[in-house]
Amino acid sequence: EASGKTKFLFFSVSSEQHASTPPRGWNSYDSFSWIISEAEFLQNAQILSQKLHAQGYEYAVVDYLWYRRKVPGASADSLGFDVIDEWGRMIPDPDRWPSSRDGKGFTEVANKVHSMGLKFGIHVMRGISTQAVNANSPILDTTTGRAYEESGRVWKAQDIGLKEKACAWMQHGFMSVNTDLGAGKAFLRSLYQQYASWGVDFIKNDCVFGDDLNVNEITYISEVLKELDRPILYSLSPGTSVTPDMAKAVSGLSNMYRITGDDWDTWADVAAHFDVARDFAAAKMIGSGGLLGTSWPDLDMLPLGYLTDPGANEGPHRTCRLTIQEQRTQVTLWSIAKSPLMFGGDLRNIDDTTFGLITNPTLLEINSYSSNNVEFPYIQGAGPGGRKHGLSRMYPTSVEESEVEVLGLTSCEDPKASRWLVEELDKDSERICWKGNMVGRHGKPFCLSKRNPLIEQDEETMYGSRYQGSLHLSASEDIELCLDASPKRKITSSEPARGSFSRCTLNANQMWEFHGNGTLISSYSGLCAKMKKVEANAGAAGARSWIASGRSGEIYLAFFNLNSYDMTISALVSDLGKARPGRTVSACTGKEIWSGTEISRPTLYSVSIQVESHDCALYVLNCR
Repeated sequence: EASGKTKFLFFSVSSEQHASTPPRGWNSYDSFSWIISEAEFLQNAQILSQKLHAQGYEYAVVDYLWYRRKVPGASADSLGFDVIDEWGRMIPDPDRWPSSRDGKGFTEVANKVHSMGLKFGIHVMRGISTQAVNANSPILDTTTGRAYEESGRVWKAQDIGLKEKACAWMQHGFMSVNTDLGAGKAFLRSLYQQYASWGVDFIKNDCVFGDDLNVNEITYISEVLKELDRPILYSLSPGTSVTPDMAKAVSGLSNMYRITGDDWDTWADVAAHFDVARDFAAAKMIGSGGLLGTSWPDLDMLPLGYLTDPGANEGPHRTCRLTIQEQRTQVTLWSIAKSPLMFGGDLRNIDDTTFGLITNPTLLEINSYSSNNVEFPYIQGAGPGGRKHGLSRMYPTSVEESEVEVLGLTSCEDPKASRWLVEELDKDSERICWKGNMVGRHGKPFCLSKRNPLIEQDEETMYGSRYQGSLHLSASEDIELCLDASPKRKITSSEPARGSFSRCTLNANQMWEFHGNGTLISSYSGLCAKMKKVEANAGAAGARSWIASGRSGEIYLAFFNLNSYDMTISALVSDLGKARPGRTVSACTGKEIWSGTEISRPTLYSVSIQVESHDCALYVLNCR
């Protein structure tokens, strides 16, 4: 273990407006996984400053595990390789981040990033590290500079770490802290005050949202950030299973929050963003109130250019697998949905095409300053042979998709979550069944066997009262596997999060509470179980369209072809006004930005263009 110098800050509420437009920057994850070094990071930051800062890309963010030693045996979920200070807090690996030695942390890196005119960001995990809990580190009381004391004793990491709430997809790495305890709050306060003392401007907090929701930690961290003497943007991750109802609980506590699983360079991942982006726009979550400012639904980083692979122990070694058409579709959707734009490729190898795409002035104008951004359902598409697809509905698709039912999680505010009931099989056994109109493939209701967790005598002190009334659920009485609420690995945006079974433990991820109102609540996240329909092939198809208003009165209209064949997509001019309350549209001129096609004479009837498979069109229209 390494020691770090304790620093103290004076605190005041910042008057600066946070995230008034969707944040932009560069994040190291897509190109370096966890292994990036100080030199590699600063090289990318320098290029960000020289080539992209003028276009609003201002955050240079080092992603996860900057504290992990890069030695044989270390990996994304290894235990025992992290560098922690005497207070159980993560500090940079000095071999990869040499300027961090002598207790400096990220101070010198942040100073260099600031000298480039940029802002510096870091990734952190939920709660406290398993390594700190195993070491039983004391907790720093930042008000005294000594170990935290309460009720006549010194509190340590094992007093606050909730081992049963280990991060579902990083079981060996991190766990929640008990925020009901003064010591738990003191630990989180010491963490975030240290980040501020290093000069951090942006924090991405992982394994606290989506299926891993931890409202208590998010709430307290947000309170700490409000008190700091420097503005720190607060970002939440991951976004698996996120719905607008779930996000409403935390959007006001943060500045950006992921709404999908990890996005990588596959067409399935890109296509999976259309439905969720539509839902958040319809719920008016884009640019709603956030931590000391505004918050933005986040579609994840842009995995373009020179990349690595998920969780790899190596840096950039391959080019993006998306076609140029698919890349154009991705950046256009991200821009018109007003997602934060965080580029993920290695900037030292950025090519002209990628650079031109992420700096396109029309896209950046739309991303920062457009308004009334929503999916536009009033379009028609014609495929090969003139085959037409009526797409004037909110869930457009051109083919019949087979669907399967999966068990997922939702906000307990969702009225459809209260559809569970208990059935008695005999005097000694019961099962919990879904009573919605959804049944299994063979016409049988979906049911889970109910059993009480087996708590050994030596575990009674730790778990007995905490799990009073909690249940284990299994597929049948004679199967010794229990239902996990959240995925035990990181999943991508195209993979539906679904319940799975594994060996029964006393981990909160396998603990459930059945309530009399018909809800089945996960003890891990506080979210409710619900049966959902998902497409069997997890792929979106058809044509989509988005519309937005420009700040000079123009209309932005985007067409997206999600099919595997070319389509002609069109919209009636008279329908454009339907998305603009109180405005009638009768004629338009304008330009399609990717082809350069001009509408020089006012069109009175329709806007129409042929769009290649997986490609898009983007019009800037001046209408009367």
